[in-house]
Amino acid sequence: MVHRGSRMERVDEQADGSLVVWVKAKAEKGKANIAVVKLLSKHFGGRVRIISGITSRQKIVEVA
Repeated sequence: MVHRGSRMERVDEQADGSLVVWVKAKAEKGKANIAVVKLLSKHFGGRVRIISGITSRQKIVEVA
């Protein structure tokens, strides 16, 4: 789940293994998606791409 327009950026792992991501960017012209990819890349230390959910708050990402 992605929370956009937040005051801070962070990644929290839930008990079920899913992630909750907060980004400062707003959902305009893909800015929030770019921020999510950058934050998750930093979090995992690898390449990340959004597989599903480009226009949704719930996304499926691939970490390489």
